Amino acid sequence: MIIEQIYTNCLAQGAYYIESQGEVAIIDPLRETQPYIDKANKNKAKIKFIFETHFHADFVSGHVDLAKKTGATIVYGPGAETSYDIYSASDNEEFKIGNITIKALHTPGHTLESTTYLLVDENGKDHAIFSGDTLFLGDVGRPDLAIKSDLTKEDLAKMLFESLRTKIMTLADDVIVYPAHGAGSACGKNLSKETVGTIGDQKKTNYALRADMSKDEFVKEVLDGIAPPPQYFAKNAMLNKMGYDNFETVLETGDIPLSPEAFEAMANSEDALVLDVRPQSDYIQGHIPNSIFIGLNGGFAPWVGALITDIKQPILLVVPEGKSKEAVTRLSRVGYDNTLGYLKGGIDAWISAGKEIDTLESISAETFANRVKNGNVNILDVRKDGEYASMHLEDAQHFALDYINENMNAISKDKTYHIHCAGGYRSVIAASILKARGFHNLVDIAGGFGAIKKTDLPMTDFVCPTTL
Repeated sequence: MIIEQIYTNCLAQGAYYIESQGEVAIIDPLRETQPYIDKANKNKAKIKFIFETHFHADFVSGHVDLAKKTGATIVYGPGAETSYDIYSASDNEEFKIGNITIKALHTPGHTLESTTYLLVDENGKDHAIFSGDTLFLGDVGRPDLAIKSDLTKEDLAKMLFESLRTKIMTLADDVIVYPAHGAGSACGKNLSKETVGTIGDQKKTNYALRADMSKDEFVKEVLDGIAPPPQYFAKNAMLNKMGYDNFETVLETGDIPLSPEAFEAMANSEDALVLDVRPQSDYIQGHIPNSIFIGLNGGFAPWVGALITDIKQPILLVVPEGKSKEAVTRLSRVGYDNTLGYLKGGIDAWISAGKEIDTLESISAETFANRVKNGNVNILDVRKDGEYASMHLEDAQHFALDYINENMNAISKDKTYHIHCAGGYRSVIAASILKARGFHNLVDIAGGFGAIKKTDLPMTDFVCPTTL
């Protein structure tokens, strides 16, 4: 028996490859499917089933493409309805993979069709669960993402309470837990950095699995502090439900080199967004005017999904050398399939062609501190709400980068803003969006709040985020 977790840090997502006696099951695959096929071919095995734990909202699964390429059966839990062929499993239905068994445990709550898959080994012992977004390490799935449902989040939270207690907490303590996500995912609020655990550990450490917890207490605690879901979640869930374009076609049409002249002409004719995915230091030093920065070296795909509101937006890329395919791939993982090409030769080719560039002023925390002491400085903190509440500069204005599109009226184009996040990635994203909207008096603080804390600027007292 082979069990391999294939973890993608950018999405904080775990897909799974399971093999026994030449037969393979894939659980919650990513959009690009060739790695799973290559792995099976290398082992001279055949992909038999593709198990989906639910209609994912935070990424586009590769199940449809993988089924077309391999003939494998797509399995969802009870009640799942799609525009493509699937097998809708019954609760407790068993599926054979070589000499192991995978049992579908219907665990509604995160969504109505949510299903946990229990792997029973060749000796008949419960070995592991693939819990999707029902159970994370340290948390459980948010119950406010079910699409086209008349049920309230409170209704779903009550279902989740029952699912956890009747289907998962009854399993032996040594059963391994393989969740769909870890820390960094917006599918929960308190996810652990660990990506593999056990039922016993979760009973001891996961607040939602306390033995003495009432249903009403569970509902209150699970719903408390849940931020609104990113705007792309519902769109990704519908793509997973209704189907999507072939990944290879998306890659073929998106990974096209364009000369500066062709790039500029296409940006104008197609009303395309110029997305600069280089490191923030490169963007700061020189970039195409009105381009948006979201760097590949950070939480790229989730920030694209949170901030680019039109999932069908035509996109042109400015990429580091050799990174165009990666950028198109990572965009497709969250459903942004309308990439038109990338700037051949990068920003150097743009400059050599005599095209205009823009820059962003960026200063050290020490220089920033001196400016604050010498006069009135407008400070804009774009960290998440919890980060800001935990500790911040006394005179800082705040709104989270996640909600920048809703807060344009909170700031003035006539003022100069010194922008910071925690480390310097999100502040440059924020500055790029503001610059594209006509805010040109902007200064980035390099190193973010991590560097600012080392200065003697006045700050609020630290409050542990877990007590907020």
